[in-house]
Amino acid sequence: MHPDNRLTQRRRKRKEMQTLVLCCITLISLVQPAASFSRPAASYHHFSVSPLSNPVRASHWKHSQNNGGIITTAKTAAKTTTKTTLKASSDGEHSNIISKAFHTYTDYAQRLWDETSNEARKSVAKDKTKATLRRVEQIMNGEEYVELGGEVNEEKRLRLLDACRDMLEAIEVNGQNATAEETKVLETAAVAEEDAVSSTLSVSASIASSGTDDTETKSKELQISETAEPSSSEGEQKPVQKKKKARRSISFGAFLGLGAAAWVYSGNYIFTTIFMLMTALGQLEYYRMVMNTGVYPARKISIVGALSMYITALFAPDLHQVCLPAFACYAMIWFLTKRKTVSTIPEIATTFTGMFYLGYIPSFWIRIRMIGKGLEPTRLAPLMGPVLERFGKTASSLPSFIPKTVHLPVTTGATFIFWTWLCIAFSDVGAYFFGKSFGKTKLGQVAPAAGAASPNKTVEGALGGALVSAGLGLLGAWVQKWPYWYLTGPLHGVMLAVLGLIGDLTASILKRDAGLKDFGDLIPEHGGIMDRVDSYIFTAPYSWFVLSHVGPWLQRIAAARMVVV
Repeated sequence: MHPDNRLTQRRRKRKEMQTLVLCCITLISLVQPAASFSRPAASYHHFSVSPLSNPVRASHWKHSQNNGGIITTAKTAAKTTTKTTLKASSDGEHSNIISKAFHTYTDYAQRLWDETSNEARKSVAKDKTKATLRRVEQIMNGEEYVELGGEVNEEKRLRLLDACRDMLEAIEVNGQNATAEETKVLETAAVAEEDAVSSTLSVSASIASSGTDDTETKSKELQISETAEPSSSEGEQKPVQKKKKARRSISFGAFLGLGAAAWVYSGNYIFTTIFMLMTALGQLEYYRMVMNTGVYPARKISIVGALSMYITALFAPDLHQVCLPAFACYAMIWFLTKRKTVSTIPEIATTFTGMFYLGYIPSFWIRIRMIGKGLEPTRLAPLMGPVLERFGKTASSLPSFIPKTVHLPVTTGATFIFWTWLCIAFSDVGAYFFGKSFGKTKLGQVAPAAGAASPNKTVEGALGGALVSAGLGLLGAWVQKWPYWYLTGPLHGVMLAVLGLIGDLTASILKRDAGLKDFGDLIPEHGGIMDRVDSYIFTAPYSWFVLSHVGPWLQRIAAARMVVV
């Protein structure tokens, strides 16, 4: 190949990658910054903890809530507090939507990474140790044990109680020393904050002296609002906040839907890139939840393994199924060579579950997106033709470095994903409204474990969600010209509703066992990434099987019948 051609190809690839990153950040900007709806970053109070049957875990979570939620180091808290103050004092610096989205993503990812670090593991282990020692003291001091042990074992019981008290006292002393060190770090951070704010205000005053007073007032108001936010007021303000939250939740859900539609038709590379970014956050949310139950999996290997499955599904779909066993073997090698002690079954199982549940299964959406590069016109083609033609003319005038796949990147798989995700989304909506209006039979009466995982779900709600999904499935099958669309469409919609409900209940089981209400707090009124995608996980392999095998098989049957007729 000629050297000039190689150089041209390299430049084109580099420009395409830059464009992909910019488009990716633009779509992520639909997610509002976490600082606008969460508590101050220094407190790290992210989750609502429900009472647990396990007294050790209940004691641990109660202690964690009293100390500000998820345990983090003082350096992390000070660093995040400094970022928050600087952000408040220079609000105009990140007014650009791309910059705001970038900082939202990176801040949330950094917070998740810090909360799954080795320091966080040590804090969780210390709290569990204290809860266990207190539980042993409670048992040993009980009348039941005294009667069972008898007078012979009284001396051993007293020695065990003394050992428990000595251990608790030693842990408290170490905790006080650590608190003193944290206080010094926070004081240093506070001084740095004051210097940063004063320097920022002085720079802004030199640029525009007339706006100095307004800048100082806004900065103080932001700092005061962040400080006063944890102490929520009582009384007449609560109903007003609920109304605002409801309106914001509906509008934000609509924006999420529009963003998802743009994402589906954004091209294979952008579609995969955003999926990988979401998977990284989902994995960190999952492992933060797991680690706060006292289980320490191989999170880095799991994250890399999950991301590799998306890349393989994009560039080498035939090797897609090899990634899971390869990284499972790599994880076991790490457990055997890097751990100082023998790993436990929960540590191994949660590592494998993270790669399978949040990597291998949802990566089938990438394989679906790759199917059908030569798109067959749907029944909406006459209606959408002028619109697409207009976009095509506009796209032709775009700069040459923008990849052609960004102009009109429509495939059969993209259209299939659009209608499938529409069925899943409105299945949840239908289940909510049907359950609220007609729900009388709790799901626990039919399936006790499912009812325990999600007590508010009803059989009528599940049937209503399936009905709405079947209706949209019927419409989607007709638009896509499926064979026997009047049968295959509703059946497809019902299957999506059932698998989506299974995914929802699976996530509820995980959260209930960990004592969490939500996986995270990235999306206002919606929780974290895992809270939004749970219904889309188990539907991915089924959808791929339908589009790649069932659809062509039905087309062959329909074609054969046409020949016979």
